[in-house]
Amino acid sequence: MNQELLAAAAVAAVRHAGARMMTRYSTESRPPGLPELLADLQANDAAVVDTLRPALTEALPSAGWLNDEHGSGPLASGEWWLIDPVGGNVNAVHGMPDWNIGVSLVRDGRPVLAVVYFPVLDEMFTATEGGGAFLNGARLRVSVKTSLDGALAGTGQAQPGHDPELAERMGSAFTVMTNAALYVRVSVPVTHQLAQVAAGRMDLHWQFDNVRSHAAGVLLVQEAGGVVTDIDGKPWELAGGSFLAAAPGVHTAALEVLTA
Repeated sequence: MNQELLAAAAVAAVRHAGARMMTRYSTESRPPGLPELLADLQANDAAVVDTLRPALTEALPSAGWLNDEHGSGPLASGEWWLIDPVGGNVNAVHGMPDWNIGVSLVRDGRPVLAVVYFPVLDEMFTATEGGGAFLNGARLRVSVKTSLDGALAGTGQAQPGHDPELAERMGSAFTVMTNAALYVRVSVPVTHQLAQVAAGRMDLHWQFDNVRSHAAGVLLVQEAGGVVTDIDGKPWELAGGSFLAAAPGVHTAALEVLTA
């Protein structure tokens, strides 16, 4: 299957999964406790995976498959479907609208196809390697900002849990960026913010944790003309431990702030 047909098949599968999730989603949802919350999270993920897996496997039977919401490290060579079934699942379970379904196809360690769908807004973000990034078929370009003092920045680290060093690093980065940028948004899912950077609605996003499921959002930004590196300014890698995705006009300044 050629790239265009493969992208169309992935979009159709993701849209179908989004429709299924919308039958489960309610703005009135309020889980009463942790057991109910966890059950809802698992049921949402299962509903999406059960929809996506057969469709994507049929489209590209040779590709491997990973439910990769918290995956890290390198992948074996070849093609892999990386799935974040419900990005921002905790938001969906609590009746908030900021959640999505994310799919990326990784080939020999680099993302070559991305589909990120926001069912509540009916926004379908797509990108192919070398083919550009699009929102509902309209070409995307990152912002033209050239100064951090007018920039909308964001981050959305995973919960640090019992990692006090990560928690301290998160807090320090937020503080320095707050002093440099117009506004700093801290929220999840990460793919939501990366899609906004690709669309020019936000100007930069940084991340410290090593999560392969961000590959779809990274490709969106790259194909929309953004710059994506690790926090040290080296080329982004799938198995890297950090990244900064930004409009070209603010990328260098943001790096300087985050590494000061």
